[in-house]
Amino acid sequence: MIAPMQSRSKIEKDLVLLGGGHAHVQVIKSFGMKPEPGVRVTLVSPDPMTPYSGMLPGLVAGHYGFDDTHIDLVRLCRWAGARFLCAEAEGLDPGARTIRLKARPALGYDLLSIDTGSTPRADDVPGVAAFAISVKPISKFLAHWEGLRERALARRGKFRIAVVGGGAGGLELLLAIKHALAEAAPDCKSEFHLFSRGELLPTESPVLRDHCRRLLRQSGVHLHSEENVTALERGILRTAKGGRYEADEILWVTAAGAPPWPRASGLATDGGGFIAVRQTLQSSSHDDIFASGDVATMIDDPRPKAGVFAVRQGPVLTRNLRRRLRGETLEAYRPQRKFLKILAAGSKTAIASRGNWIIAGDWVWRWKDSIDRRFMAKFNDLPDGMGKPGLLSRLREAIRPPPVDEEMRCGGCGAKIGSETLSQALAQMNPAKRDDVLLGLEALDDAAVIKVPDGKVSVQTVDAFRAMIDDPWLFGKIAANHALGDIYAMGGEPQAAMAIVTLPADSQSIVARDLMQMMQGAVETLDAAGAALAGGHTAEGAETTLGFSLTGLADPQMLLRKNGLREGDALILTKAIGTGALLAADMRAKARGRDVYAAIHSMLQSNEAAAKILIGNGATACTDVTGFGLAGHLMDMLRASRLSAHIDLATLPTLAGALEAMQAGIFSTLHPENAKLAAFLDCELERSKNFALAMLFDPQTAGGLLAGVQPDLAVQCVAALREAGFDCAVVIGRTVAAKESGSRIAIKSFD
Repeated sequence: MIAPMQSRSKIEKDLVLLGGGHAHVQVIKSFGMKPEPGVRVTLVSPDPMTPYSGMLPGLVAGHYGFDDTHIDLVRLCRWAGARFLCAEAEGLDPGARTIRLKARPALGYDLLSIDTGSTPRADDVPGVAAFAISVKPISKFLAHWEGLRERALARRGKFRIAVVGGGAGGLELLLAIKHALAEAAPDCKSEFHLFSRGELLPTESPVLRDHCRRLLRQSGVHLHSEENVTALERGILRTAKGGRYEADEILWVTAAGAPPWPRASGLATDGGGFIAVRQTLQSSSHDDIFASGDVATMIDDPRPKAGVFAVRQGPVLTRNLRRRLRGETLEAYRPQRKFLKILAAGSKTAIASRGNWIIAGDWVWRWKDSIDRRFMAKFNDLPDGMGKPGLLSRLREAIRPPPVDEEMRCGGCGAKIGSETLSQALAQMNPAKRDDVLLGLEALDDAAVIKVPDGKVSVQTVDAFRAMIDDPWLFGKIAANHALGDIYAMGGEPQAAMAIVTLPADSQSIVARDLMQMMQGAVETLDAAGAALAGGHTAEGAETTLGFSLTGLADPQMLLRKNGLREGDALILTKAIGTGALLAADMRAKARGRDVYAAIHSMLQSNEAAAKILIGNGATACTDVTGFGLAGHLMDMLRASRLSAHIDLATLPTLAGALEAMQAGIFSTLHPENAKLAAFLDCELERSKNFALAMLFDPQTAGGLLAGVQPDLAVQCVAALREAGFDCAVVIGRTVAAKESGSRIAIKSFD
């Protein structure tokens, strides 16, 4: 008797969080600690790391490092059992309940929450986009800040910095930059100007304004109060009073502005374009949309755009999202009238104010630092073990049998995904067509019919694996790119693909959404490769898997094989290695988000251009580096060619964070099997602690190509690869004659 398929709980609803703001990180952690049955949480953010705005001045001043001031959204989501999609919203279709995303398919939702923050208002001032740098988004500002800092320190003469915006943000940023430059070069001749449309700190108390005016005067800052900047030119600010001021750098830190897409999408907004919400944080026009933080305005009780409100809204937003999902009555968020403000003053001093009183000094900075670090620790210092019920609940669900009242899922052909669901997903795709694919996806026949042109041979391969990331679109692209690697490694041209898809038995709408996203990503990659999606098979299963049977075409006289290496060949590797360890660390919520996305970027890079360059430089043999690791694939080539190799371990390019994962004891599950090849290594290094050596056995997903090239062509080949975008391409060693004992890999240094 066949046992019923064991599975996790059926997903019925998609809760999508748009933006990684201060309220949403609280929602993610809460849903991780206590998941809602049948609800999948997805966070959409253009950056894997989200800055905590309260610590930005400290980061610029040099008091904090990058990781101190950013919440790792990828790691937080992995810990909480939520999906993370690195994407930027362009608009909504509230009727269809979809989010339009830049450069990728629309994302469906059942319940949506928006916490994307704001941008400085600049559309009414000519020249801002061309001649100023905005403080938001903070990620772009930080990249610009490094260049600004270097230019200021390198200038021998006067370097003028103008900050436009007389609110708290402009004041703190200016003082932070001044402190950073003074610390780096005490003799730096920088001059600072602060422009305020009205009076300084217009929404604050007179006591705080007077204190900050004195502070700026003592610091030598030129304050231009009630000097409205009306236009910018290169290096020039013009004001409403006819003033003309020169500056080497102009920073824009004005009042918050709303993104244009909420109003364009039909959401109710206030006069400034911010999403209008009720006291429940629910859109005043759409009951299934919530908004919080700076992107929203409470119509009945508008408050200033300040991070403190987003933080305070977090718990109420979390409870109301749960209540909406359950069909319960929502509660009201009631913002406080007075709240504590602490302004950083450049050096490790700060000013605290509430109402009409202020206090300042070093101890206020220590107080602020303690508050900020405690907030960040909630999301970056994530507990292990029982502190991760989001992960543990998924593990428990993966091994439990279905409840007795859950529908028994069939096996065999009864496990196919329904035709209506399949049709919904396929209707949104338009895969490329080829004349030599005579019958393909558009036909209703039982199999594809593919023609092999005269003078060509058919190159076939198959690859499939479980989803290693939670983003189905990216997973589809990676899976297709991984499968294409075998065709390119043989010197072939991709022709047609057949897909094999397995998805969990969730609700019809969830399955249709995931299938569309996954196959759209795959089709985009196949189209770019010139391969037609000719058909496939779908089925239900315990977890998401995707595979492809690929057919390619090649000139039989130009095939690249593993057995063509010649003694003395330079061994060239085109991509960095380490995806196995990084993905294993990510699954344990132990990898940095930016490292995970650097690995994803590598996995998305096609080997097509690299293969053409290798062939053009007379490659003698080639393979793609995938599941058996660098050592495994190299040994295949050496055995087939009856040679050995010398490898310079110091040259091996590795992905950021991969060695760190291994040092923490995190390895891919295939690593121990791959490491059995250590018996064929000749190495005098201490193996037990040499993680660079262990990297030879790390299994790769969509890895690079490993090829043999004549030594006199190796330098120009590597240069061509790097010119084509393979920045890590390098000669890692050379082939040598094999001894009687057979093929071996010797770890050498060629210094």
